[in-house]
Amino acid sequence: MMVSSGKPFSPASERNRSSIVNSLQPLLVDARSVLEIGSGTGQHAVFFGEHMPHLKWQTSDLRENHSAIRMWIEEAGLPNVRPPLELDVDDNDWPIERFDVVYTANTLHICSWSSVENMFSGVSSVLNASGLFCVYGPFSYDGRHTSRSNADFDLSLRARDPRSGIRTFEQVHELAQRNKMLLKDDQAMPANNRLLVFHQTG
Repeated sequence: MMVSSGKPFSPASERNRSSIVNSLQPLLVDARSVLEIGSGTGQHAVFFGEHMPHLKWQTSDLRENHSAIRMWIEEAGLPNVRPPLELDVDDNDWPIERFDVVYTANTLHICSWSSVENMFSGVSSVLNASGLFCVYGPFSYDGRHTSRSNADFDLSLRARDPRSGIRTFEQVHELAQRNKMLLKDDQAMPANNRLLVFHQTG
């Protein structure tokens, strides 16, 4: 992470934002509200909010990341992007409000598997009927990484924290099904990432 004009700045968020919004726009044309889990610097929130003004974009993250998110939101001045909620996926204190869509980027591989399980359970509790859960990041398939860079990244993640690491598509798919979500789309994205889209059925 870098600092640009006083605001925390993520080069990765800057690189991937256009490809992600191009994939999200046709999926979210009929949606009205989005909860973003792990808003990070806030860059995605303001970029997506600008390009999809019909959406109410609710940011969220751990409290220590709120100041960065607020800097981006306040500078952008967009009426449809909301200040961050405090949200820890391992807590039971999820928003009471329901959303048409939940979006998260690059979060599953930096937390423990139990936290991923808690995230899916929490998402299921706040999604409207037939709502979408959009998950961006790297995944492995059939026990194999999709690139050497992803394999190296996975090793570095596990060296830092053995509980983290790139998740297998099959594990995540099965977890979604346990939470009454079915796979709607699995899109290849730049830099060996994927966009998984699940829809709520229960």
